[in-house]
Amino acid sequence: MRAVTWHGRADVQVDTVPDPTLQEDTDVVVEITSSGICGSDLHLIEVMAPFMTEGDVMGHEPMGVVREVGSAVTAVRPGDRVVVPFNISCGTCWMCSQGLQSQCETTQNREQGFGASLFGYTKLYGQVPGGQAEYLRVPFGNTLPIKVPDGPSDDRFVYLSDVLPTSWQAVQYAATPPGGTLLVLGLGPIGDMCTRIASHLGLRVVASDVVPERLARATARGTEVIRSTDQDDVVGEIRELTDGRGADAVIDAVGMEAHGSPGARLAQKATAVLPDALMEQVMKVAGIDRLAAFNTAIEAVRRGGTVSLSGVYGGATDPVPLMRMFDKQIQLRMGQANVWRWVPDILPLLVDGDPLGVDDFATHRVPLEQAPQAYADFREKKDGAVKVLLQP
Repeated sequence: MRAVTWHGRADVQVDTVPDPTLQEDTDVVVEITSSGICGSDLHLIEVMAPFMTEGDVMGHEPMGVVREVGSAVTAVRPGDRVVVPFNISCGTCWMCSQGLQSQCETTQNREQGFGASLFGYTKLYGQVPGGQAEYLRVPFGNTLPIKVPDGPSDDRFVYLSDVLPTSWQAVQYAATPPGGTLLVLGLGPIGDMCTRIASHLGLRVVASDVVPERLARATARGTEVIRSTDQDDVVGEIRELTDGRGADAVIDAVGMEAHGSPGARLAQKATAVLPDALMEQVMKVAGIDRLAAFNTAIEAVRRGGTVSLSGVYGGATDPVPLMRMFDKQIQLRMGQANVWRWVPDILPLLVDGDPLGVDDFATHRVPLEQAPQAYADFREKKDGAVKVLLQP
């Protein structure tokens, strides 16, 4: 089959790789019809490159049609349309029973000290072949795939794999009180979807970004915007909008590669100079993130407010301003999205209509063979690229 594979920093290619096969009697094989490119995928060809191996199949936002099922699979059958969650969870362990599928005890990567395995990600998360491919082997066929109805296009459902549950969790973790104000930092796919979900739930939403296309998408749906990511600008404007207090809650939808962190940026670039085997060990104990967005969140939230992190961080020695956080009595929530925890809340919204605007959420739909250029355009924010779907 054809698949998007990792070949180094800023280097993805489309190669022919072996077709996936059933390995356990609970496996299914899915023919992929759509698969998103995520901001987290860009981390793999930049900061997280030391944890990758040449030839790794990428992608963790797939959906498609079941083609093969193991002998013990009863929940789905060939021909069923399914979305595949990005985190690989058994659905039956204690963690899964608590709605913490991202911490699944069956797929935890204990040797690495990390949580549940992820499709198409690094050695830290199991190095499982991903879904930017023609076919995907999916374990736990009775509990992991999300069965969705025929009829609407893939765009209606594909975001159940990651974008929707990640954004839903971010909004829930933010716990903005009724009548309060939520500030979203960053209007990439997750930040954009956070604004849509928060508005749907009746919250006042303000968002910060500088990319014209992203700002236009947000304002078209009624979101108030701050056309800057400079900390002083954002903090000043949000205080003006909230009687001088700051936002009741802030979602940091930017993460580890925020602009405005020159020191950390230089440290991250240094990883390209040293051998990956060495940098893999260094990053586990001395990795540092670019914290401009996080620091802005700490300053922009009101005293007693909540900061919700949906942007991915991977630093081991990040200089977190604990004194400031303690003094402001800030609550902080974060983590990989627990996809199945939120499916019952989200799926009815997709079946009954399109209140979140998912049908036209993608800005680009391209054939799988054009993935290298699509990655480059998304990385450079060219041609208005906000959300790209690959279609084998």
